[in-house]
Parts: sequence; structure tokens; C-alpha cells
Amino acid sequence: MRQICSVPIVSKEGSENMEKARKSSILKIVCYILIPILVIILGFSIFHLAFLNEYGDIEDETEYVKSEQFANNYFSYIINKVSQCQSVEMGYSSNFIEIKDDNGNSYYYCDIRESNDYYMGVPAYMNYIIIDKDTNKMYTNIKSQDYTQEMNNMKQQKIYWNLVNGQIDTNLEHINKENIRYNYNYVYETSENRSGKDGILNYDIYTSYDDSKMNQYTAYGINQTMYQYMLEHRNAPIYAIILTGIALVVIAIYLFWAIGYKEGHDEIVLNSIDNIPYEIISIICLSVLSVFLAIIANMGGEINYIFILIGAICYFVCYASCAVLGVTTIKRLKAKKFIKSFLTYKLIRWFWNKIKRFLNMMNQHVKETKRLFLYYILFLIISMILVSLSTTGIAVILLIGFWIWIYYQMKKYIVEQEKIKMALKNIYEGKTDIKLNEAELQGVLREMAIYIKDIAGGFSNAIEESLKSERLKTELITNVSHDIKTPLTSIINYVDLLKKEDIQDEKAKEYIEILDSKSQRLKKLTEDLVEASKVSSGNVKLNLEEIKIKELLNQTIGEFKDRFEKKNLEIEMQIPEQDIKIKADNRYLYRIIENLFSNITKYALDSSRVYIDVKESRNSVNIIIKNISKDKLNISSDELMQRFVRGDKSRYTEGSGLGLSIAKSLTELQGGKFNIKIDGDLFRVDMKWKKI
Repeated sequence: MRQICSVPIVSKEGSENMEKARKSSILKIVCYILIPILVIILGFSIFHLAFLNEYGDIEDETEYVKSEQFANNYFSYIINKVSQCQSVEMGYSSNFIEIKDDNGNSYYYCDIRESNDYYMGVPAYMNYIIIDKDTNKMYTNIKSQDYTQEMNNMKQQKIYWNLVNGQIDTNLEHINKENIRYNYNYVYETSENRSGKDGILNYDIYTSYDDSKMNQYTAYGINQTMYQYMLEHRNAPIYAIILTGIALVVIAIYLFWAIGYKEGHDEIVLNSIDNIPYEIISIICLSVLSVFLAIIANMGGEINYIFILIGAICYFVCYASCAVLGVTTIKRLKAKKFIKSFLTYKLIRWFWNKIKRFLNMMNQHVKETKRLFLYYILFLIISMILVSLSTTGIAVILLIGFWIWIYYQMKKYIVEQEKIKMALKNIYEGKTDIKLNEAELQGVLREMAIYIKDIAGGFSNAIEESLKSERLKTELITNVSHDIKTPLTSIINYVDLLKKEDIQDEKAKEYIEILDSKSQRLKKLTEDLVEASKVSSGNVKLNLEEIKIKELLNQTIGEFKDRFEKKNLEIEMQIPEQDIKIKADNRYLYRIIENLFSNITKYALDSSRVYIDVKESRNSVNIIIKNISKDKLNISSDELMQRFVRGDKSRYTEGSGLGLSIAKSLTELQGGKFNIKIDGDLFRVDMKWKKI
């Protein structure tokens, strides 16, 4: 039996939904917003576990004052006060002031509750008496008439810590005699310090702490609240770490899959940031990250709203830097342009291309390139030898002489090169009389001179042949036209005689009309052919004079009035009121306008408009004539100005196909410019003349 294997196939609808999710900008933005929030939750959860692992591992520590953290802060505060006492003894400034009691005994007093002094989360609710055993000076924050009684009362408090004659007496478990020996502050302060004394062992210290007077908004209150919260929710960070970890992994997988894709694009889309060299974008992002991490690391002092705001700003700036670097890295990897986006790669590639080009040049132009390369190496070797021997006067003179000789050779080569350049320029301008003495040149320049002379000679011969051919063509056209004109004149005359006869046969009359029409057309073609030949060969005598454009156009329009009306063509003219003059031959300028108007009457769409605009600028006069063609202009403007070419591609319409060619040649002979533009069925002629 044949077994049928079922293969799971993603439906078309499911595939489309996946593509929408992949290209969804909103979904990506949501992911970008969730990442820093989830990272904060993950970070606090890890801190929560670490804190409990460090300070909350004893089950009966339900109060902050029983925790190891409080004990460490408490002891650090004591060490800080002892350091302040030492500063007083060494003559440094301090918060302590010397006062005397009612019995005249002096002591040093500092009311930290008034100065809002606290250290490491332990605020001003600690009472202390510190006695220097060497000087018997007392430092305290208590005002009393019986300090012996105050010392005894401290042991009755809920929290106290005393150090008398090197022995510790306390109800704080974490800073008792057994535990404190591992405390860094204790080890440091019990050794000989900068005052020359044996640290805190040189003092008798009495301290107590009253937490019943503590305000919850102080550092102590915040630490106590946080500690209690962490103890009560000791299992919450485990769930938070698992959930946020899964969410971050899912988001990372989705972003790696979707980054680079946009709606309307099937390929990876790179923006302007992705086109910045990878080293530069990495340096920028890592620099921003380092600066703001340094700001966060150096933020100290009391935790308040400003502290939180600055920290939040630094955190999100660091996140944005990491996001930009990460996103552009993924895009470049997916677009397979990661390596190519390195500036180092581009420099190596550029350098390698230069080497390849140099090697190719060496292979293609072996002889001259090797010679030039050899000259350059010899120049470097000789220069280095002479520079190394420059301690002697002769070597310096030889070096200077060698440089002068090199300069002379370079100058000579440039002069010879300039001669070649001028010869090429003359050929470009049509001059064939090239005078180059190859004996004066050397090497490759001599070969170039020989080639140029051969080219100039061939060019001169080609010009002579072309002129000869043009003359023969003109003579042929003239002779043939003359030979045609004689019998043609006889035909026209006899046709005129036949038209005067009283012929009754209608068929014969029709034949006579056809003969008349075709003979007249042949006559016009012959005249146009002769004129085109003269114009193209430049065999035209011009009588240049000042001509008023407005008068010439009005006169020509008047002569073509009947023909325009016959086709119902409406003339729209825009001519300035003032007289505009150009310098041209009146007869030939009239012939140009006549040819253009004749072209309009033959090929313009019936019942349409003809636009004639005359515009003047500072140095020129523009004549623009536009009309709509009745047939499709499926021909280019260049082809339309060639001889015997008409827009309708037909030989059965009136005209010789020479009118536009003659108009263009006559315009250029008189120093003007003639251009034709075709836009759909719009036919436009632009003529430009120098203004007088």
C-alpha cells in the first residue's frame, strides 16, 4: 500500500499575518519600550535576591535594626565620628565646638540633629560619648550635667554599642567582639593611623540608638521599609526573574527576526545611520554609554527626586545607545554588509584597487610604465645616497645639481607635451596645417608626434575629398535642375495653352488639371532643390540689413490669410508693442517665415489655433511658432529637419520635404539658431536671433 505523508504547511493567511507582524512598526516600538522596563524589573529582582542572600538569610531578622546591613552602617557611623575627633586633635576643621558645663568642665559638642548630619543611612538618633584616653577630652552630642549617668543609661537602651578599655559591649549581634574582627573599618581603625594613635582602641566609646523617634522619610526609614518589603516578598523576585527573562528572550528573538523589514519593502531597509562606517557609530555609541555610566557611578549623596530623575535619564540614554548599536549591527548582518560597512574595510579595498590598477597599468603599458617606475626608483636611490653623504660639501653640491638636472628634464618634458597638446587642439578646431618636428621630441612623445602628423594628413585629405564631393554634388544638382527646367518650362507653357482651348471633353480637362498641378509641383521641387544645394554649400550672397520683425510677420500673415481661412486656422500673436529689430537678409528671412507658414497650412489640424510669440531678452530675440499637427508626429525633431522627410511619412501630399531643412540652413547662415520641438501632436519651432 502506498503511504501518504502529511507535511504541515503554513496557510496563506498565516503567512500573511507573520509578514505583517514582521513589518509592523508599532510592534517593534512596543518591544523597544518594553525592553528597558523589563530590564529594570529584572535588575531589581536580582538585587532583591542578592540583598536577601547577603543580609536576610536569618529567619528571625524581621526588623531592620537586627539586620547585618544596619549593623554595618551603625559601625561605619561610629568610625566616622572617631575620625572627626582625630581631626579636632590634629587641628583640622570640624563640626565640634568646645563648650563648658556649669561646673566649668570643658568638652566638645556637636548636635547632629540640628545640623541634619547622618552617615550611611543611620541618622541623627544616635547618642554618643567618645573619650580620648590620652588627653581625657570628651566628644559628644549630648548636653548633660552628669555624663557618668548618661554612659550608664546607654546600656539600658534597645540598641547600644560600647568600647571600653578595648572591650566591646553591645546587643548588636553583627558587630560583637567575635564578628567585628573581620570588619575592614575595625581592622583599619585599630591599626596605627595618621594621628600616630592606635585607632579606636585609643578611645572609650559609648553609643546608643533610639529608633522610636525615626521619621519614615529619612534614609533609615527608607532602608527599614525596603528591608521589611524584601523580607515579606522574598519569593516575588524568583517569579519576576523567570517571567522577565522569558519575555526578554521572546522579544530578542522577534526583533532579530523582524529588524530591517518595513512595509512596502521585501528586502532589508538601511537608513542613514546604517550607512555610517561601523567604527564611527560604535565609537559614538560607546562614548555616550561610557560618559553616562560614569555619571551614574559617581552619583552619591542622599536619594531624592533629582537623583532619581538624573539616574533615569542616564539609564535611558545608555539604553538608546545600546539599542542604536544593536539594531544597526543586526541590519548590517542581515543585509550581508557588516564587513563592508567598516571604514577599515573600505580603506583596504581602496588601497587594494589602487594596487590592482597600478599592476594593470604596468601590464598594459609595460614599456613606458616600467621606464617611468625605474626612473622614479633611481631618483629615490640617488637622492637617499646623496642625502646620506650630505655631511660633506661635495655631496650637497652633487645633490643640488642632481635636483636641478631633474627639474630641467621635467620642464623640457612639459614643453614637449604642450606642443603635442596644441597640435591636438588645432586638429580639433579643424586646422590641418600641423607643424611638429619629431626629431626634437623623445620617447613616447616622438611616437605621438608621428601619429598626430599622420592623422592631420588624413584629416586634410578627408576634408578635401568631402569638399570635392560636395562641389560635384552641387554641380550635379544644378546641372540636372537646369536640364529639367528647360523641358519643364515647355510642358507648363503647353499646359497653359491647352487650358485656353475650348475643350468639351471633361475627362481631358481633368487630365490637363492634373498635368498642371504635377508640373507646378515639379517646378517647385526643382527650385527648392537648387536653393537647398546653394544654402548647404554656402553659395549664398547675403544682404544683411535692419529688419522690423513685427512688420515682416504681419506682411507674411496677410499674404497667407486666404490659406489660413481656408483651413479655418486662428492666429494668436503675442508681439511687444515696441519695434524689435534684428540684422538679417530680408529676402531670405521672408523665405524662412514663408516655409514655416506653408508647412502649417499643409499639416496643421483644421479649425485649430496657431501661436506666434516674439520675446526679447537683453541680447537676443526669440520667435516661437506653435501649431497642432493633424497627423501623429511619430518622428524625431532631428529626422524632421533632414531633406526629403515629412512628418506624415507620405509622398502623396503636397510639398518637397525641403522646407524645414532650407529654413534651418538659412537661419544658421544669418547667425541665428533654429530648433524644432515635438511634444505629442504639438509642433514647435524656436528661432533665436541677435538683438540690435
